[in-house]
Amino acid sequence: MSSWMTSTPTVTPPQRDPADVAPSESYRPADPVWVYRNGWRAGIIEAASRRAVTVTYHPDTQHRGTGVDTFTAPYVTSRDHDDPTLDNRGLRLVRRKPLA
Repeated sequence: MSSWMTSTPTVTPPQRDPADVAPSESYRPADPVWVYRNGWRAGIIEAASRRAVTVTYHPDTQHRGTGVDTFTAPYVTSRDHDDPTLDNRGLRLVRRKPLA
C-alpha cells in the first residue's frame, strides 16, 4: 500500500479505498499531508492520536493564511508535493537575526 501522493488527490474521502487510508496514529508531527476541507489542501501534522490528527493547513487556495483543525484518517493522506509556505516552517521560526 502506497499512501504517498505526488500531486493533489483526485478522489473525495468517501471514494477512497479503505486499504489506502493510513491510520491516524501512523502520522508524526511535521509530516507533510493533504487534508480534505472543501477540496484537498496542503498541510502539516501538528499532533496525532489513535482517533484523529491535528493539522495546520491552507483553508483557502487563494491566500497564504493557515488554519488548524482536526481530521479523521479518511480526510488525510501523505503529501510528497513541496509547499514552501508550510514545509520547513519550523526551521524559519528558529532562525534569528542578530541584534545590531
